[in-house]
Amino acid sequence: MPNKQILFKKRPNGAANSETWALATNDIPTLQDGEVLIQQHYISLDPAMRGWMNDSRSYIEPMQIDDVMRAGSIGLVIDTKGDTAFQVGDCVTGWGGVQQYVATNGENWYKVDPNLVPMPTYISTLGMPGMTAYFGILEVGKIQEGDTVVVSGAAGAVGSVVGQIAKIKGCTVVGIAGGKEKCDYVVNELGFDAAIDYKSENIYRALKKNCPKGIDVYFDNVGGEILDAALTQLRMRARIVICGAISQYNNAGKIKGPSNYLALLATRSTMQGMVVMDYAKKYGEAAKQMGMWMMQGKLKSREDIYEGIENFEETYHRLFSGDKNGKLVLKVIEE
Repeated sequence: MPNKQILFKKRPNGAANSETWALATNDIPTLQDGEVLIQQHYISLDPAMRGWMNDSRSYIEPMQIDDVMRAGSIGLVIDTKGDTAFQVGDCVTGWGGVQQYVATNGENWYKVDPNLVPMPTYISTLGMPGMTAYFGILEVGKIQEGDTVVVSGAAGAVGSVVGQIAKIKGCTVVGIAGGKEKCDYVVNELGFDAAIDYKSENIYRALKKNCPKGIDVYFDNVGGEILDAALTQLRMRARIVICGAISQYNNAGKIKGPSNYLALLATRSTMQGMVVMDYAKKYGEAAKQMGMWMMQGKLKSREDIYEGIENFEETYHRLFSGDKNGKLVLKVIEE
């Protein structure tokens, strides 16, 4: 049985394209002693993938040409050799990359229970996006009951969870999203207090209208003009969490930084970057809490699932076109 893989072939300048990757068919890995073979079911697609392709200093080593495309994943152990960390039948999640099979000694893989929630949820709300939201808003954003919280990318995998956690903690939450459907979703389904459609509204006026007392915490997933607008509405000692800047990832030239940054000085506010890997030792604590909120009906998870490893490139582009609803997931198992 072959192993279909997406290989990284060329560093993109600007947006990734058909030259960036190649679909390869190779043999399923032969196990070494102490290894397990995982048949992958679902792959996580995340905006951070674009940054991993750059040959530049970052929070993680850049990908190398001919690597299997880096990605979070979940699947089932189907074979083992010798004394192993997992057994046949275990459901495990880790960094398996965009391929159908992976051999591993189990390091940085975690066993999960697919009977509690569906597999894709473990690479969504109970995976890296959910952990990013949890630690970003609670430990970096330091939200307090009564805060006004604004979230960009509010209908996405991270933003949707950020807003729901802020509501659980007693905050007023305003989401920024693209299009009426997404704005309706965050208000009517997720319980945000208001939503701003950046595609049809003036961001500056809309923030002033929806945050009349100003912003206590701004959770930024997009950067660019929306970040600049949020800076003009900060309250005293506000906190800005820099999680991502999806509006800038595909720039072929210089990234556009905030021109209104002196608002940080005037309001004594902070702007801090966050990387979820810094909190790895506390993932279990966060998963337990978020799982409890899900069981209580306080936290909803939404996955947008596409099928076929051959469709990786088309699905990847949905990250940046906005043509998705919730967490973007690719099903790679062939049934």
